[in-house]
Amino acid sequence: MIITTTMHIENKPVQEYKGIVFGEVVEGRNFVKDFMSGIRDIVGGRSGSYEDSLMSARQAALDEMSQRASKMGANAIIGVSFQYSTVGAQNGMLMITCNGTAVVV
Repeated sequence: MIITTTMHIENKPVQEYKGIVFGEVVEGRNFVKDFMSGIRDIVGGRSGSYEDSLMSARQAALDEMSQRASKMGANAIIGVSFQYSTVGAQNGMLMITCNGTAVVV
């Protein structure tokens, strides 16, 4: 599956548009990550635990979107974009969504 943020894939014209596809992941934050992140906020530095969570959640959203596109008969997704937000009680959960257009190239 080719996945790209561009609307075109070089040397691969779109043969058929299958439709819009989405991938969604909602991940809960936890006390240990929040505590360690709070320390990083005081002393400076990056929060590796949040970065790792963000990377894995983003990949899970891409994987979900790719599976949905495959079920539609697509072999590529173009125009992919991501959205990030917090949801739940006290904004305790991170939601990552991605969307794009499933196509056959």
